Amino acid sequence: MTLIAQDDANAVVIIGSGAGGGVLAHELTRRGIKVVLIEAGARQSLASFSQNPGKAFEQLSWLDPRTSSGTWTVPQDYPGLPSWTCKTVGGTTVHWTAAAPRLNPWELRARTAYGAVPGTSLIDWPLEYAELERYYGLAEQRMVVTRRHGNPGLPASSNFKVMYNGARRIGYKRVHTGYMAINSRPADDRAFCIQQGFCIQGCKTGAKWSTLYTEVPRAEATGHLDLRIQCQAVRIEHAKDGRVTAVIYRDPQGVEQSQKARLVCVACNSVETARLLLLSESARHPHGLANSSDQVGRNFCHHVAGFIWGAFEKPIHFYRGTTLAGIIEDEIRNDPARGFVGGYHLELAALDLPSLPLAGFPCTTWGPDLAFFMDHYARLSGMLINGEDMPRSTNRISLNPAVRDRFGLPVANIHCDEHPNDAAMRAHAQRQGKAVYEAVDAVAVTFSRQTPATHNMCTARMSADPAEGVTDAHGRTHDVPNLFISDGSALSTPGSANPTLTIVALALRQADYIARQMRAHDL
Repeated sequence: MTLIAQDDANAVVIIGSGAGGGVLAHELTRRGIKVVLIEAGARQSLASFSQNPGKAFEQLSWLDPRTSSGTWTVPQDYPGLPSWTCKTVGGTTVHWTAAAPRLNPWELRARTAYGAVPGTSLIDWPLEYAELERYYGLAEQRMVVTRRHGNPGLPASSNFKVMYNGARRIGYKRVHTGYMAINSRPADDRAFCIQQGFCIQGCKTGAKWSTLYTEVPRAEATGHLDLRIQCQAVRIEHAKDGRVTAVIYRDPQGVEQSQKARLVCVACNSVETARLLLLSESARHPHGLANSSDQVGRNFCHHVAGFIWGAFEKPIHFYRGTTLAGIIEDEIRNDPARGFVGGYHLELAALDLPSLPLAGFPCTTWGPDLAFFMDHYARLSGMLINGEDMPRSTNRISLNPAVRDRFGLPVANIHCDEHPNDAAMRAHAQRQGKAVYEAVDAVAVTFSRQTPATHNMCTARMSADPAEGVTDAHGRTHDVPNLFISDGSALSTPGSANPTLTIVALALRQADYIARQMRAHDL
């Protein structure tokens, strides 16, 4: 195990080991750069993953307290768990369902494409699509994404066949088993998917890409990584010249430690990234680190989401097969005639039986209705709405001093008021999803409301104008030259695609930039 001295001011410190931080750590260490990787969670393995849903939830989830507010339905339905993220080596890449679609070109020009939508804080990305597309290709090859670069698609499950046949009957054309970072054949020293269906509990075969068993151990093998698990960053310090100098963290025993840094990359997931920056206030940064624009924590996006469940007369066993391996792409377009701007995917979905009433059904489904769908568990088919929500400056992560964590620090509050565009998009998607299932003779269809935030984005966004965001096009903060944002916080707008592929692509690009800047002694 590599040890880097805590007073080594030449180390790069990365906070968080998920899609952004884990990839960045590997990319820098393979170039010979010393990296200290600070991870709040424990380290699991293929052997330690549990397929008991309750145990897996406790094993992987971020269960530290958070609060929520606003008119979105999450505070009513999930008051103690407004965001579904992970606290473990590998971050949410351990839990994710591995859907890896790309953003579309117009989604990087949302302000130009959609116009001045009232009540939004839309901006254009400070990045050309051709540049992002180049790194998409590299990311897809690294993650072995199906239906890209000659990788075969995953097989069709019974759940997918229901979706496919219904979609085709109502006229949809772009329906397939998705762009999945799950091996459809052995690759990357990992097994192929055996379709057992426990994707979100941790993939016991390693077929699903996760930094836990790809990027992080490869970074360790270089001899340049010092991984510190069960260590939670609580503050980033800076010198009089404004450059960051150290990360303060609590070690596994809760003792405060300090790691000096040449530069710091924050990749804690968008909720905790914003919280850490806000906690790092000082006389020079009275409203939080890198927050002269007052944009840290603002413009929080989580995707328009919700489940659609269809009950049928014959068994489907939708829990068998890869959880999210199915997609309808026809609604990924900007067509204001539908009553909203932006687009959405309909993606395959399934939940284990214990989780279904807790996470899958609206809180308004009770009594005979709930009993009916539970009785039809083996005969259910499911889809998930995944659509572009509108950024709003008032939708934000802030500190809640009334609730504190085990270190006595204010927890994150997630505030969200749903924009009318989001509500119109969800209603349209529900109508279309219902039509898909009724086209193949569903006996009943029901919907969920907005699910807790899994795709947390945009809380430290990239912007050409420093007044409109937190970082430049490389994730380098406008205020602090050696502080970077390396996760979904940096997305300028959410688009309609599941964000992990984009996070990985941006991390690869950021690693190239950091390495160049370090060689030139500009960092």
